Amino acid sequence: MDHKNDCLICGKELEYLSEREKMQCQYCRDSFEVEVRCTDGHYVCNKCHSSGALELIERYCIRTRHQDPMIMAVELMHSHSVKMHGPEHHFLVPAVLLTAYYNTIGGIKSITEKEKKLREAKTRSEKVLGGFCGFFGACGAAVGTGIYISLVTNATPVSKQEWMMSNLMTSQSLNCIACAGGPRCCKRDTYIAIQEAVSFTAKNLNINIPLATGTKCGFSHLNRECLQSGCDFFEE
Repeated sequence: MDHKNDCLICGKELEYLSEREKMQCQYCRDSFEVEVRCTDGHYVCNKCHSSGALELIERYCIRTRHQDPMIMAVELMHSHSVKMHGPEHHFLVPAVLLTAYYNTIGGIKSITEKEKKLREAKTRSEKVLGGFCGFFGACGAAVGTGIYISLVTNATPVSKQEWMMSNLMTSQSLNCIACAGGPRCCKRDTYIAIQEAVSFTAKNLNINIPLATGTKCGFSHLNRECLQSGCDFFEE
């Protein structure tokens, strides 16, 4: 059975390596040059780590009529498929934001657009690997907000205003996540990213997506590095 936190195989703590090592994924048996493994030597690749979660997120978002992305995110994060930390959050963020955006707009066309954009968000977010925050200096939740704005504005690398907006979205959410301080917490970073994206959408796209206020985290007990009282979402 998969564990919710740390190593999916045995539940033991993960260790981040100073130098890459070649390891075999416990599930698909493919070999990878890796930067992280568990203290017992297990390794699970990004695709196997998040495979069940990605399908769950996509299926949920296609079917739900919720308009509040925070409510959707919390519901999804309580699924066993969504771990405490992991690259599935890089899809979860744009998925719930796209769903909230199109459900808020409403109409038959929005339903079709939502499904199409969700599929593309899944494809793009799979390229944002686990550990992106620490190894690349860009939290995947923040990148997810840029994916969201890019998709709703149909941005491309040669767009003008749309290019600017998608990059500005990422930079604003990334700044807020960075200012919250390390170490990483996929839940906290997801909450912050969603809040920033909803505010950005209202200001720049004139779409007022409803957002739950006073969100408190129910996952602190699973996070060894939780900032506790140092986090705005921590509940005593």
